[in-house]
Amino acid sequence: MIDNYVYVIVALLPLSALMLVTQTNPYNALVIRAILGAVAALVYSVLGGADVALTEALVGTMLAVTLYVIAVRSSLVMRLGILAQKPDLTEDYITEFIASLRKVIKKHHLRLELVEYPDRDSLKQALLNREIHGICDRSGTSNIDNNPVYQTTIRVHRLFEILQKEFTYPDLKISYITPPNSEDKH
Repeated sequence: MIDNYVYVIVALLPLSALMLVTQTNPYNALVIRAILGAVAALVYSVLGGADVALTEALVGTMLAVTLYVIAVRSSLVMRLGILAQKPDLTEDYITEFIASLRKVIKKHHLRLELVEYPDRDSLKQALLNREIHGICDRSGTSNIDNNPVYQTTIRVHRLFEILQKEFTYPDLKISYITPPNSEDKH
């Protein structure tokens, strides 16, 4: 005869599965996936399948979640190409720009990785070769107060939409470019 606590434990499986599929934050989803695996292992052990419970705990929970963490961590990166700055020419504007961009990107669970290139040609070529997701380059100065004007070009449509809607910064132009031979929008 099965005790009542088994019914409660078994009821946790569909509940945690429902929580998992409705989760939008990938890191929270990983935690809930680990909980789902632990509950499944508990159910298997309570019902007498110790070997299946051990396999679920080791492979289904620990190994799978570890691999998912690595995959999620490496895929949620926005690579932005910039020109290499000389140490004596540091600008407060670009520092503020990058800090503001990081705040917007962080809302979408992304990390910002800056990739420096020595000249404009290699910067543009890296964008076309899909080494980076976007470039930020100084395109001149503002007529009003002589502040630098930056042109940001993005090749991933979803990133372009995010920046266009949520990223407002003075003297910044954002544009979208489709790289040649591009079949997908990422």
